[in-house]
Amino acid sequence: MEKDPLRGNATISMSYPASYQAVDDQVANGEQFRTVSVSSDDDMIDITTTGTVTERSIHQDEVSAWHCESDEIPGIGQYDDFHTIDWQRDIARDRMRHRYIIKKKQDSIWDLIKGAHDAWSGWVCVLLVGVSTGVVAGVIDIGASWMSDLKYGICPQAFWLNREQCCWSSNETTFDNGNCSQWWTWPEVFNQSREGVGPYIISYLFYIVWALIFAALAASLVRMFAPYACGSGIPEIKTILSGFIIRGYLGKWTLIIKSVGIMLAVSAGLSLGKEGPMVHIACCIGNIFSYLFPKYGRNEAKKREILSAAAAAGVSVAFGAPIGGVLFSLEEVSYYFPLKTLWRSFFCALVAAFILRSINPFGNEHSVLFYVEYNKPWIFFELVPFIGLGIIGGIIATLFIKANLYWCRYRKTSKLGQYPVTEVLVVAVVTAVIAYPNPYTRMNTSQLIYLLFNQCGISNSDNLCDYNRNFTNVNSAIEIAAAGPGVIKAVWLLVLALIFKLVATIFTFGFKAPCGLFIPSLCLGAIMGRIVGIGVEQLAYHYPHIWVFSGECSTGDDCITPGLYAMVGAAAVLGGVTRMTVSLVVIMFELTGGVRYIVPLMAAAMASKWVGDALGRQGVYDAHIELNGYPFLDSKEEFAHTSLAADVMQPKRNETLSVLTQDSMTVEDVENILKETEHNGFPVVVSRESQYLVGFVLRRDLNLAIANARRTMDGICGQSLVLFTNTSPLQTSGPPPLKLKKILDMAPITITDQTPMETVVDMFRKLGLRQTLVTHNGRLLGVITKKDVLRHVKQMDNEDPNSIQFN
Repeated sequence: MEKDPLRGNATISMSYPASYQAVDDQVANGEQFRTVSVSSDDDMIDITTTGTVTERSIHQDEVSAWHCESDEIPGIGQYDDFHTIDWQRDIARDRMRHRYIIKKKQDSIWDLIKGAHDAWSGWVCVLLVGVSTGVVAGVIDIGASWMSDLKYGICPQAFWLNREQCCWSSNETTFDNGNCSQWWTWPEVFNQSREGVGPYIISYLFYIVWALIFAALAASLVRMFAPYACGSGIPEIKTILSGFIIRGYLGKWTLIIKSVGIMLAVSAGLSLGKEGPMVHIACCIGNIFSYLFPKYGRNEAKKREILSAAAAAGVSVAFGAPIGGVLFSLEEVSYYFPLKTLWRSFFCALVAAFILRSINPFGNEHSVLFYVEYNKPWIFFELVPFIGLGIIGGIIATLFIKANLYWCRYRKTSKLGQYPVTEVLVVAVVTAVIAYPNPYTRMNTSQLIYLLFNQCGISNSDNLCDYNRNFTNVNSAIEIAAAGPGVIKAVWLLVLALIFKLVATIFTFGFKAPCGLFIPSLCLGAIMGRIVGIGVEQLAYHYPHIWVFSGECSTGDDCITPGLYAMVGAAAVLGGVTRMTVSLVVIMFELTGGVRYIVPLMAAAMASKWVGDALGRQGVYDAHIELNGYPFLDSKEEFAHTSLAADVMQPKRNETLSVLTQDSMTVEDVENILKETEHNGFPVVVSRESQYLVGFVLRRDLNLAIANARRTMDGICGQSLVLFTNTSPLQTSGPPPLKLKKILDMAPITITDQTPMETVVDMFRKLGLRQTLVTHNGRLLGVITKKDVLRHVKQMDNEDPNSIQFN
């Protein structure tokens, strides 16, 4: 053969198996055209190509095919609820659409504008998502702080101000427990004094009543309007980003109810945070905005790029940590994260953080939650207690995950699950009754974490800072001192708070109201860290000349910062619960502004992850994904078994496989197969005898195409032949045939029956497959779906394969 067949004249003779259908096709390209003449043998086909074919003609063919497919049958390319998407198919469809737009660009100015709009629509979409996420987060922060303070009292001059804002106009220099004369506690509203038994009882009752009202509202709104608005949302977001469809999970009702519900739930004083739900809220915003741009709204794989950026923006506004947000999206929630998505996530997180900073919901110059200013470097020896904190953090986290899973499983299988609102109310009442007497559990969890992270200075009046110091010179360094009775009392109260918070969070996380896990985990770790920090500090005070403290602590300066231990402990528990590492460290130092403490944070996070992995395989989000039976194929885990594709494929060797033939079945036959089986798709073969593979067609597409044909085409009835080829049948009598080649996937991913399952699992993970076809010597044997792979993995790990509930 002398010339390149795609560019010049040539005569090609090729032998193909009979499954390659004869084609009679003409593509005009200027004056050139292509004819493919076919002479058929029994099992082999000889194709002779004459004429000139250019790349452009093939390209036009492909592009017009895309245009036909997108225009003709409504609903093609979409998915049903609780189904897995086909990443390869969606990305290929997007490439075709892109080529079509580029080709049309040269036709007119309007098409050129449309092409430009298509190119920058991704950036516009993430800009809108970032702005909206920042605004919603600002509203949630302001609303939650006002309603939280409502449990303690009210600002009579302006009831819409929270306690801090109410006291801004006050001229007083010291506030008793944060209260100023402008702020009235509830006993004062009823003309009582602030102190005493009567006022205490009134305050206690108001605290419980408000907690009950807020919790009842949160649970009822979720129950009535948006059942998907409960919980943290991160396990489901992870599953959705891995290619699963949960209709309504990212809808407008979920967004509204989750935003209002999280304000109410946080204000009820429950042991939960609003940071996890912020990721869900941001993804709802991302999903809603993606529908403004058909490129993302109509393509599930492309939509997940916007959702990844939205998840980054969610963490960015939750903690004021834009870089941590991007890393969280990359490390923890996203499944498919190309470089383009990384840049867009970075931009989205930046915009969201900027908008939140402009709104300034915390009313200070910092956009971070717990800004700290430690000025002491850490001593090398302190790495030992830091790693110790990591180990204890890993143990606490494992205890929490196991206990919480046990309780959630019990809730699912017992009658308790039928009374979601009652459960929330009981948890709220018990939490409020036990929390109020202890000042550390009574206060807002975020305030407690801030207090524990804080350094003791002249202005601190809390028991935690009751050291035997006398501040004579304001400018002199704070000296190390013995703990006073207040510190010892505070430590005991903190131990009680630690136990209470741990138990309360076990019962709270997973119930039917919005609830996040970041803040309670940080709180548990901060309490533990502060207690350890006070211990190390007292050790250094009483034994300053031991070799480990020698040098730094012998001068009498305060060389140990208990607040730093609280920060490291917080990172340790959160790392143990979620199994984050890189993003966790970045979030922690962005959250506190403590950049010089990266090494202690890294050491604690790593120790905590190792201990957590040794004691239990999964983080809390993966454990909840498994508990709910979502089809999530974790890309971090290895598949270590030696099975083959033939062991996993459906049907097994002696069962029959449901297939369609390319040109010998009627509409009635196809509809019968659709009624009798529940498969999501069917292989198309040349004939039942040969079983040579032609392609694969999805159940949903078949249903839509047949319904559309009956509605729009004359003469289509049960006896019409269904053709998955371009050729027309020889007989002319009878009803017209139904041609369905345009919904046939001509290039399904296939493997042989001897392919190791290790390779198959890798293909499912890395290519995002929905199913693969198994062949032997070119003949079709069976199908392996994502569900089959997940069940097989479970079976090999000696777990219940039927826990995978969805397709």
